[in-house]
Order: sequence, then C-alpha cells, then structure tokens
Amino acid sequence: MAKTATNRKWSGKVTRESHALALDQGVFTWSNPAKIAASLKRSALESTNRKSDPYRSAMSMLTFYINRAGKHLPESQKAVLNQAKAELKKQFAKQ
Repeated sequence: MAKTATNRKWSGKVTRESHALALDQGVFTWSNPAKIAASLKRSALESTNRKSDPYRSAMSMLTFYINRAGKHLPESQKAVLNQAKAELKKQFAKQ
C-alpha cells in the first residue's frame, strides 16, 4: 500500500499528541531563549509521564522540534532555539 501524506507526517503527530511534557502554547515560537528554556524546564520538572530525567526530557523535546517539526523554520528562529539549548544547559547546571 502507498503511504498517504498523513502517515508520513509522524513528527507532526508526535508534536501534537505527545503527553510526555505539557508544553506552554507556542513555546517554540517565542523569541526569548531564556523564557523558552525556563518553560521547558518547568514542564519537564512537573511531568509525571516522562521516561528520563527532566533535563534529558526537556532537551530531547527541544532537539526533536528543531530537527523534525521545525524543519522549515526561518534561520532567525532556529538561532533562538539553539540559544535556548545553551540556556537550558545553564538552567539545569549542566555545564
């Protein structure tokens, strides 16, 4: 059977339906890396559905979005999200 466009968009489904972290609405569209990192950290610490430690869960969600769901992001927003990765490390004291 041929795959439909919907079946090939698994990353979008994960982004919409994942219950591992309860993310703030539009968190990946924000322009402040520290605010994004703080939101992801809070979500990871409050989650009871995550499978790994809070830092790994938060970083994993951010990396997943950058690599898959955010594939067509403007370079400026990719830069903000990559800065959020560094900020997340700082906030979790993972230097």
